[in-house]
Order: sequence, then C-alpha cells, then structure tokens
Amino acid sequence: MRIAYVCGDPGIPVFGAKGASVHVQEVVRVLLRAGHDVDLFCRRTGGEPRDLEAGAGGRLRVHHLPAPKGGGARARELALMAREHETHRALSCEHAREPFGLVYERYSLFAVAGTSFARETGIPAVLEVNAPLPVEQARHRELVHARAADAVARRVIGDASAVVCVSEGVADWARSQAPGARVVVEPNGVDVARFDGADRGADGPFTVGFVGTLKPWHGTETLIDAFALLAPGHPDARLVIVGDGPERPVLERRADERGIADRARFVGAVAPSDVPRWLRSIDVAAAPYPAAGDPYFSPLKVLEYLAAGSVVVASRVGQLPELVADGRTGLLVPPSDPSALAAALRRLAADADLRRSLAEAGRAEVEARRTWRHVVDRSLAAVAA
Repeated sequence: MRIAYVCGDPGIPVFGAKGASVHVQEVVRVLLRAGHDVDLFCRRTGGEPRDLEAGAGGRLRVHHLPAPKGGGARARELALMAREHETHRALSCEHAREPFGLVYERYSLFAVAGTSFARETGIPAVLEVNAPLPVEQARHRELVHARAADAVARRVIGDASAVVCVSEGVADWARSQAPGARVVVEPNGVDVARFDGADRGADGPFTVGFVGTLKPWHGTETLIDAFALLAPGHPDARLVIVGDGPERPVLERRADERGIADRARFVGAVAPSDVPRWLRSIDVAAAPYPAAGDPYFSPLKVLEYLAAGSVVVASRVGQLPELVADGRTGLLVPPSDPSALAAALRRLAADADLRRSLAEAGRAEVEARRTWRHVVDRSLAAVAA
C-alpha cells in the first residue's frame, strides 16, 4: 500500500533527534519494513533519513513543504494557515500519479490538509495526536489565533477515520473536540533492538541516572535532592545526568549546594545512537516528573529505560502507572518527593536481586507489548475496525 505521512509542524525536524522526530522516524520505519511505500510530507527535515530504509520492503519519498520564516507568532500562524492549500495540492498531485491507500497525519497546529484530503477522496485517515496543542501552545509559548486553532482541532479530529492518542489525557481532550470521533489510546513505543548489545557491567559503583532534556517539567531537581539524601549512606554511589537544556546551570548549582558536585556528572547532549551505551552504564534510571506537570505526556525515555534493562524509578503521575508496574517492572514513588525517591534508591542499592528481576521484567514487557511495531499495528487496526 502507498501511504501519505503528513507532518505539518515546522518545529519538528523529521530526521532530527527530538522526541517528536524519533516518533516520526519509528512510525515510518515500521511502515517501510511492513512493505508499504511511504511518501513523507514535512516542513522541516533536519538531516537525512539515514537508515530508515535499511531492511525495508517499501520505498521512502520525501516531499519538503514550505515553512514560515521569521516574524512574530501572529505572522507565523497566518503563514501556516495560508500554506495548507500547498500541502493539499502536493497530496492531490501525488495521488493522481499513483493513488494513496492511507493518510497518516501527525496532528499539528493549523494543519488540516491531510485529513481533509482523505475525507474528500474517501481514503482512510489516521490522525496521531500527541498533545492538546492549543492548550500547550497557549500555556508554554504564545498562541494568537486561538479560535482558529480550536476550529482546526475540531475539524481534523472529526475528519479522521481513527484518532490515535498517546495517553488518556490526550484522548479526553480529543473527545471533547469531536464527541463522535473514533478515539483510541496508544502510548509511545520503543525500538528494542537499539538497546541490544553489550552486557551491563556488574562491577563499578551504584549509578543513578537521568536521560533527557533538562527542562523544568522533567523534575530533575527532585532527583538531585534525592541523591543528596542517598549519598551519605552510599559513599560510592554516582549520579549521571545525560542531556542538556535551559535548566542545566540551575541543576549544576543545586548539586554543588547539596554537596554532591564531585559525585554528579553532567554529560551534556549526546547523539541518539549513544543513548544505549549510557543507559547500559546506569543501574537505576529515574523519571522524576513533578506533581504539577502536564498529565497528558507519554514519555519516550521511560520506554527506553525499560528496553535498555535499567531499573526504572518513576513518579506516580500521568501515564507512568500504565507503563511501569510498581514492584514488577519498576518502582513508582510520589511526585516531587525527594525523600520517597531517596528511599526507593536505597532499597535498590541494597538489593541486587531486586534490581535484576525488575530490569528483566521491564525489558520483557516492552518486547511483548510496547515496540513501535505494536504501536503501528494497533493504530492501523483501529482504522480497519
């Protein structure tokens, strides 16, 4: 089957390293390996497709759409709305050359071309929704044309054959926009094979780690405080922070103030290909999301932790209780509570057998249910149903 994958968000470099970029790449990779031909329509590539077609039975063609340049939020929003007809025309021209059997659109602010084209031509359409974007944009950045953004959300959710949401929080929002839409929940997945390879080192100090962008909503300051509580009783323990972002100077100062600067290593940003190596050096991987965070996220990092065989300690918020079974595939703790997180770390530091059993069960869980192939298969099944 020939599939049109549409990503109208200029903030997502589809071949880049951001979480959203990884999501696009993994869905496309699964479709290609299933033998489908994929035409990827996007406003920003961010590089080359690299190994997407390796071992694939299908063919990838990339169509670069024009993106707004410069200007303030008002001008960018107007430009995005004005250029949707160009995306629609590109889809129509390719469809006339060789018909599409499915449109797969990643929901983006002001983007309507994919689902509207599918509705007009009678082609099934999957709309992938990763966040309530008008709410998120207004809260964290700037949204000038809020009514237009809401109207777009109602239209594309209503037009899609199936609306695939990454969490129940996102699904609730989608249903509120179009009550009659077919909405299913499908969390993010993971490429388990990326994390195969060398065995984890059995020697060395007990190491706690975090991998991700250093932004306030990841709660990394709670991990710094928890490690400071753990440190006096475990003089050999180490903390590794892999990633970069605006919070890094704040976190480095916090580690210094808590007296653990000499035991905390801030690695900085690493290439996605290096993430498995770092995770193999970590005994316990933390996802210390705060109590006041957005409830609709579906964290890629937690699935990567599980796939890498790291023991996961995560906050009991949002979708995390669905991804981490407390006491079976990891440990859950109250959010924004350094004492509770430190207690979980102490428990794991003292019990290598518990670490081993949790890590093995976590890896087995993602292999059985949480790969990107599972995600895409269930998404396409929702359309078929």
